[in-house]
Amino acid sequence: MKIAIAGLGLIGGSFYKASLRAGHDVRAMHHGDGPEALKDAEIVMVCMPPDAIVPWIKAHAGDFAKGAAVVDICGVKTRIVAEMASVAQDGWTFVGGHPMAGREVSGYENSLATLFDGASMILTPADGTDAALLERLRGYFASLGFAMTVVATPEKHDEMIAFTSQLCHVIATAYSRDPLVADSVGFSAGSYANMTRIATQNASDWSALYLSDRDALLATLDRFVARLGEFRDALAARDADGMVRIIEEGTSAKLRELSAERRPRA
Repeated sequence: MKIAIAGLGLIGGSFYKASLRAGHDVRAMHHGDGPEALKDAEIVMVCMPPDAIVPWIKAHAGDFAKGAAVVDICGVKTRIVAEMASVAQDGWTFVGGHPMAGREVSGYENSLATLFDGASMILTPADGTDAALLERLRGYFASLGFAMTVVATPEKHDEMIAFTSQLCHVIATAYSRDPLVADSVGFSAGSYANMTRIATQNASDWSALYLSDRDALLATLDRFVARLGEFRDALAARDADGMVRIIEEGTSAKLRELSAERRPRA
């Protein structure tokens, strides 16, 4: 397939390298490049910061090939999809996208052809999007190593990402701000490493994502704070039975999730 990648940071660079690995005809656009790379591209991946995506697509709306699928990679979908509703799509189709893959570092130099191996790709197409176009996208993402493509509404995407991604980054940040972090060398193992790995997030990018998904993230944070408070109250009261119940509920929930992951998918 003929693929155009706009933006060559960590994610865009990884799409570029993974597409080359898969044997696609790939062209890249970086800052200030002209639209030549868009000519005849069947799929255009827009791998830019959230605030740059819609303006860039508007600026190039007349450059996309007939029948092209234009896919963004922003971690918040409701706002992007709503803004794209006002963009005239003359012969091409916008599909919201979000690859569930990343690293704690940024930049093209840290991009990997293998970044998407085993990951899932989320798509939030508008109602009535051509089924053949979606199948073309599924095939492309599978060729890059994605294990599955999940289709969801923008609202469902944002609710779930607030829980599975943004909350994790917020917790890692809060955890890493503890004064005992300075003394952690020699006292830490896998649990500490796993909890703090993503604390080195890009502050401006992630704060923009948090604000874009403010309502969903606030609801997720409120539930988390309530659960944390429940455990703190049990600990303060020396309520061993209460702590056991809380721990067992968490264990059971995680085991159910693991069991669901092992089930064959239709």
